[in-house]
Amino acid sequence: MLETVKNAFKIKDIRSKLIFTLLMLVVVRLGCELPVPGIDSKVFSDFIASQMNTDTTKNAFSLVDAFTGGSFMNMSVFALNITPYITSSIIMQLLTIAIPKLEEMQREGEDGRKKIASITRYVTVGLALIESSAMAIGFGRTGKLGADFGTLDIITVIAALTAGSAFIMWIGERITENGVGNGISIVLTINIISRIPEDLRSLWRQFVTPQFQAKEYGDGTIAMLLIAVIIILTVILTVILNGAERRIPVQYAKKVQGRKMVGGQSSHIPLKVNTGGVIPIIFASSLLQLPGVISSFFGSGSATGWQKFLAFLNSGSWFRKGAWVYSWGALFYVVLVVFFAYFYTSITFNPMEVAENMKKSGGFIPGTRPGKPTQDYLNKVLNYIVFIGAVGLIIVALIPIFFNGVFGASVSFGGTSLIIIVGVILETMKAIESQMLVRNYKGFLTD
Repeated sequence: MLETVKNAFKIKDIRSKLIFTLLMLVVVRLGCELPVPGIDSKVFSDFIASQMNTDTTKNAFSLVDAFTGGSFMNMSVFALNITPYITSSIIMQLLTIAIPKLEEMQREGEDGRKKIASITRYVTVGLALIESSAMAIGFGRTGKLGADFGTLDIITVIAALTAGSAFIMWIGERITENGVGNGISIVLTINIISRIPEDLRSLWRQFVTPQFQAKEYGDGTIAMLLIAVIIILTVILTVILNGAERRIPVQYAKKVQGRKMVGGQSSHIPLKVNTGGVIPIIFASSLLQLPGVISSFFGSGSATGWQKFLAFLNSGSWFRKGAWVYSWGALFYVVLVVFFAYFYTSITFNPMEVAENMKKSGGFIPGTRPGKPTQDYLNKVLNYIVFIGAVGLIIVALIPIFFNGVFGASVSFGGTSLIIIVGVILETMKAIESQMLVRNYKGFLTD
């Protein structure tokens, strides 16, 4: 990886793209520290910090804080960050299946994708406007944005947060166009990475510093090594999960075109084991955390029964000594991840369409007849690998949750964040390598 980046900086046009990407990320991080005019960010950050110390809402706000790179907790102009765009992209993917007009646009090729991207931008701005209005009115009326918070301040906050979200989206698209890799994913990744140093310092203070202060140097060293091993093991599992794929062999029949014999070559259909990526984890986590977040906003968590229900849904309560009953929520979480893995795969991969395209182009899977048998075979293989991928996601996601419950090691870079970081880094490296390869081919053809 380091060798790839080193070689890329030797090529002028790729070096320019890398520098442009880095400069845009600097702008993102600066914006995350720029407070919204007219609010007391200290009051808001103290409120969020108090919620993050509550068992029923801790993990929900930790995930939001990680995705926004700390800008939400600081109530900066980028407080919403890239989250409205992520939500609108997911909504558009689901609507593409439900609305025939959008499905037709998707099949139009590049022009259709541009139209869908344009609609996604409008949906992003609309969601940002709704979310910023809810935050400004809800937090403002309860005094969580400062004591003297009036109508003008509400309008200022709505305008600043909506503009900030739109600007972040624009930066992501510019990175995609003029930089390297997927700009939106890179912005999200840099936000998550920015929180890791603070999390590592927190782990050090919690597990290593007390041992060293008590002159228990052996126990401190063991704690330090255990933290490193757990993090490295989780990263390795995530890399394996992202790279694993099932390659289904495809053979093309020979046929005569004019005076030439064409076809007869072999190929394969690459089916990723983790077909849904991080989407099943995000869907499941969001669904579980939504009641706790809403409860914290409206202050409706006083009932004992309701608090127990929220603790059951919140991953921060799972695997805790003396409160194992709440760990049944982890089983519900597992069921949701498996369900969303199959659901998301069903709307992104169509075995019937793949089988028809293979049949039209004269392709077939050895040992399987074209048409319906090929579709059934693809469905069977897909069901197996989706389940394996879901199990892998669950293992990666539950490792940090388990150590959080048993040892109280609460960090923001959990399984969800690690899957995003590893996936985006690998895809960005592939994008850089492909640009270097294209340049080499151009040089060869020119010479």
